[in-house]
Amino acid sequence: MSLFIRKPLSQLMSDTDSSEKSLKRTLGPMSLIGLGIGAIIGAGLFIRTAAAAGGHAGPAVVISFVIAAIGCALAGLCYAEFASMIPIAGSAYTYSYATMGEFIAWIIGWDLVLEYALGAATVSIAWSQYLNNLLQQTVGWQIPYQWSHSPFQHSLDTGVHGIMNIPAVFVLLLLTALLVRGTKGSAAVNSIIVIVKVTIVIMFIILGWKFIDPVNQHPFTIPPDAGTVQLSNGQVHNYADTLNHGWLGVLRGAGIVFFAFIGFDAVSTAAQETKNPKKHMPIGILVSLAICTVLYILFSYVLTGIASYKEFMAAGSEASVSYAITNHMPGFGWLSLFITIAILAGFSSVILVMLLGQTRIFYTMSRDGLVPSVFSDVHPRHRTPYKSQWVFFVFVSLFAAFIPDNVVGDMTSIGTLFAFVLVCIGILIIRNKKMANAPFKTPAVWIVAPLGALVCLAMIAGLGLENWARLIVWLLVGFAIYFGYSRYHSKVRHGEVIVPKDPEMPKEPFEE
Repeated sequence: MSLFIRKPLSQLMSDTDSSEKSLKRTLGPMSLIGLGIGAIIGAGLFIRTAAAAGGHAGPAVVISFVIAAIGCALAGLCYAEFASMIPIAGSAYTYSYATMGEFIAWIIGWDLVLEYALGAATVSIAWSQYLNNLLQQTVGWQIPYQWSHSPFQHSLDTGVHGIMNIPAVFVLLLLTALLVRGTKGSAAVNSIIVIVKVTIVIMFIILGWKFIDPVNQHPFTIPPDAGTVQLSNGQVHNYADTLNHGWLGVLRGAGIVFFAFIGFDAVSTAAQETKNPKKHMPIGILVSLAICTVLYILFSYVLTGIASYKEFMAAGSEASVSYAITNHMPGFGWLSLFITIAILAGFSSVILVMLLGQTRIFYTMSRDGLVPSVFSDVHPRHRTPYKSQWVFFVFVSLFAAFIPDNVVGDMTSIGTLFAFVLVCIGILIIRNKKMANAPFKTPAVWIVAPLGALVCLAMIAGLGLENWARLIVWLLVGFAIYFGYSRYHSKVRHGEVIVPKDPEMPKEPFEE
């Protein structure tokens, strides 16, 4: 039977209509916007901005954000049409199953592990950095370097090598436990955190504007003769390398800061829990993306104006925002403390959404038979996919504990960009075959979708060969699982009606 057998749209829609099989519809447009902003504003802004500016783009990281925003906006329009047409949990995996067939759906579902699971790992590492910064500011003590860094890092000051990032694992444990319980009040908590995160970004922009030094933003792009800088892993970063200066460096920066936009598509994973998905999903996706884009451009302009880009590769490589405030904004120590606390809370909400999105995708894949049933087992009392949650806690913790943030961050970006390319292609397929009518239509789809795919492919190319190699290895592992397990257990392939074992399906932590 063909590898590209599609899951019929009629079956997809019947899944949502069955009260016995459906997730609980509780989310309105404001909750979706809050969910999107909560997922988007996080480590990408507070960590990856400095990494992109310091290593590749310099002050022109502002342009990197613009490029990344264009790619996200184009893909976001395609996501919005899919989400309004197929309001099912599973995000791009589900869309691909309906348009491009099972094998492509498997690839993208496996690929989304890079986005959500490794995204959660990246943010938990950033959480660890800012926790140490907070401890230093308040009690003058930090968690020992070896217990808050990976084995691939060492301190330039003391020469101590990292062993394991315990704080990153700790926050993952707490948030996994919260998701397993499915706390009903999490929506209110998430809304408060979103307000706090937006507030601190605006405060930094307004208060930091007067500390911008034009010298730090000239030249605008990194020149090829900018020299070298030593990194925390002992390696030397050479700005003369092709992707470390000039406009190619800006493109590489776009692939890095793209991580800052990851999250708007997490809104689509909640389609099956949305009260009116045909109307509210496009609003949640596009409005949250637009708000964050404006804030990102202003934030990156101020940050690279306050401190030199080279500082973000050395002393300011960790907790970069607090570093910039402490060292270049005299008299605003209180702001550094406030922002650190708020960032910790904000990172927590991002991890929560990432872990939520990951388990919901595998929940859908499990119901389709492509992964074992353990991923769709629901807790008898809390009605959450608790086994899946604990499995991914172990998986994510291994990366958070033992791999540096720049590695898992770039893997997250390349995985998500690849998913976006497939979504853009998928919308063209579904339009060409006239498979369904969507309440929301992507405008100028034969321009928007191909352009979105091309922009995302350009950012993938800018991430370098090492990240391509990691993606290929990851996909090869996925192929082995698909041909060894998934194709033999696929319910669509064997004509089975997908009926869950549990009489009650998962409730979500973001309930109103």
